[in-house]
Formats: sequence, C-alpha cells, structure tokens
Amino acid sequence: MNQTFYKDVIEGLSKHQKTLSSKYFYDDAGDKIFQEIMQMEEYYLPQCELEILNNQTEKIVNSFGYESFDIVGLGAGDGSKTKHFLKRITDLNKKIVYYPLDISADVLETNKQNITAHIPSIQVYPIAGDYFETLDKLIHDNPKIILFLGSTIGNYDKQSAELFMKKIYDMMDERDILMVSFDLKKNPHKVLAAYNDEKGITKRFNLNLLKRINRELNGNFDIEQFDHYPYYDPISGTTYSYIFSKIDQTVTIENQEISFKANEMIHTEISQKYSLNTIETFKNNIGFKSVEHFLDEGKSYAISLFKK
Repeated sequence: MNQTFYKDVIEGLSKHQKTLSSKYFYDDAGDKIFQEIMQMEEYYLPQCELEILNNQTEKIVNSFGYESFDIVGLGAGDGSKTKHFLKRITDLNKKIVYYPLDISADVLETNKQNITAHIPSIQVYPIAGDYFETLDKLIHDNPKIILFLGSTIGNYDKQSAELFMKKIYDMMDERDILMVSFDLKKNPHKVLAAYNDEKGITKRFNLNLLKRINRELNGNFDIEQFDHYPYYDPISGTTYSYIFSKIDQTVTIENQEISFKANEMIHTEISQKYSLNTIETFKNNIGFKSVEHFLDEGKSYAISLFKK
C-alpha cells in the first residue's frame, strides 16, 4: 500500500472541510478518463491553446529574438502536445535543444520517443525529478525558453501561482523567457460547462478518485452514494470541484473509519481563470521586465511570454 497516498487521504478526510488532493486523480483509469475530457466539446481549453500555437508560432518565436535556444518543458508529460510546437520551431530553421522535465522517468522516455519520431533531427535530453531541483541544474550557454503550458497554472490559486512563478524567475538567466498559458475569464456558463459536461465524463473523473481509494487503500466507498458538484465564481475567476455525500454514512479506509453527513462536501480541485490585468500584476510583482500576450480569436485564452 502507498503510505503517502494513505496518509494524505486520511489527513484530508479528517479535516473540518474535507479535502482530497487533485494529484491523485491520475491513475491509469483517471488518465484514460482525462483523455476523454480533453476531447469533450465543452472542454474548450486544449482547442484554444492549439489554435494559438497553430496560428501564431512564428510570431511567438520571433518575439523570442533568438536563432538558437533551449526549450525546457516543465511537467512535460508524454510530449504529445509539445511535439507540434517544437516541429513548427524547427521548420522556422531555429536551432533548438529540448529538455523535458517531469517527475516520472517512464513518461519522459515516452516523451523522447514521441518527439524524436515526429522530429528526427532534434536533440532531446529528458531529466526526471522535481523540476524546481532539475531546472536549477540546467547550466548551459544557450538562452532558455521555459514552457508551462496546458493552463496548468490554473491548478494554483493566485497567491500560489505568483509564488510558483517567482521561484522560476529566481532560477532564470537574464536572457531566459518564461512561456505560460492562462485560461481567461469568460462567459460563466461556458466555464462551468467545461467542468460539468452533459455526458457526465467529468463526474466519472472525479468519482474515480474514490474508486482508486477502494482499489489501492482497501476502501469501501459506495460510489452510488456520492456525487460531483462544480461551482464557478466569475468575480474571483475560481472554479471549485467537489465530491459530496448524498447520505449520512461511514466509510472505512484500511482500518480507519471516516464519517460523512448528508450533503457534506469534499473539496478536490480548483481551476483559476485570469484577466490580462492580473497577469500584468504578476509581471510587476515578480519583477519581470515585460510580458507579451498571444490570444486565441475568441480572446478567451492567452499564452504569455515573461522576459526577465
């Protein structure tokens, strides 16, 4: 049994406001359901990012101002999305070396295979581990373009996002550029639909976390007695995801009993949406020299370049 997983679950469910960490969504079953989410009509985020990269890569790369540079991917995953961007850069005759950073050595091996199959000429040097530690070890001559795409920054609240970016800023050379994608505030109905689709795929994704606890931690959650509830606050721009108990009940995880009241909520995740003004505030508070935004046609998503 994964003791860290067990400890985190018991501590989270013992709080006055019960919580489960979103990092545990992604077991094999969760990964497959998330791939379904990525294909949902309501889940607009991947399409917006792809539209920007499809239509504006040349502008973005020209904004870098370099003919030769290194691309560093934070939380690079399997490379399935990054490979298209890297291919466009090489098609522009820029000389690049790619450093994918991720906690999983296995996923990085898949990343390297995906990238080199798509771009045989590219040099790929995967580095496994915590990317704050591995990023600090990248000492080389070329300027670095540090990618944090997929609107992953939205998994942090605003204060944590600023602290995250400040850590990266402190590790950057003066020539380096941080490239971050942000999901922007928009029609609140559109935002909420992305986390509460009609087919219930997002619901399955959230409730799979309880199934994972049953599978891996000897839990006995009755999945039918729990439901998924998302909420979007258009003023703060925060989307909250919850699982709630439909009835009064007691669940056992290994030998630990956890009691739930009817309608008691378990907080699982946030997804933060931004305004361009807030992104500009990050630039000023952290100390970046400039920030340049590249938006999709609907102005609902931004890829922003922060220059030190």
